[in-house]
Amino acid sequence: MRRRTARTAARLLTGTALAVTTAAGLAAPAHAAGTTAGVGRLDVYPSTAVPGGQVSVNTAACGDGEAAAGDAGAVGAGRFPLAPTTHDGEAIGQFQVPPSAQPGTYEIVAECAANGRRITGDLVVVLASDRQAVHPRGSVKTGVGGALGPDPVQTAAGVAALAVAAAGGTWLLHRRARGDGI
Repeated sequence: MRRRTARTAARLLTGTALAVTTAAGLAAPAHAAGTTAGVGRLDVYPSTAVPGGQVSVNTAACGDGEAAAGDAGAVGAGRFPLAPTTHDGEAIGQFQVPPSAQPGTYEIVAECAANGRRITGDLVVVLASDRQAVHPRGSVKTGVGGALGPDPVQTAAGVAALAVAAAGGTWLLHRRARGDGI
C-alpha cells in the first residue's frame, strides 16, 4: 500500500511541474520565440573592461539602416553615436572607459533614432591588477626535495657524496669480480 502512495505522489508532483512549465511557456510573449541573437538588447564588447579601455557596443534592435544614440554616463564616458552597418542591420558605436572609473557594474544605454526604443547592456569595470594573470613563483613544498636546492653548498656536498659512493661501490665490485674478497 505504501509503494502505491509514493508512486501516486510522484505522479502528482510530476504532473504539477509539467502544468506549471506549460503555463509559463504560454504566458511568455509570442515574439520571444522568434527573436534572434542581438535583437532587443545592447551587446557590450568586451563586457569586462579596465579604466582607460576601449568598449564597443552594438544592437540590431533599431532596424536596418537606423542610427542610435548611446549613453555611457553611468560609467562617466558620456554620450556616443551608434552608426548603422550592413551586418545584420546592426548599429555599432564605441566609447572609452574614463581612467578615473571605479570598479563595478554599469548600465550602458542606447536609444534608437527612428522609433525611440531604449536598449540596455551591462559593462563591468575592473582594475588592471584584477585582470592580469598571476604567474606562480618559487618552489613547491612537497617534502620530497628537488634536484637543486636553494643552497648551492648543500647541492655540491650531495653531488660529492654520491660521487664518492659510486666510486667506492665500483671499487668493491671490481675486487669481488677478481676474487680478492672484501
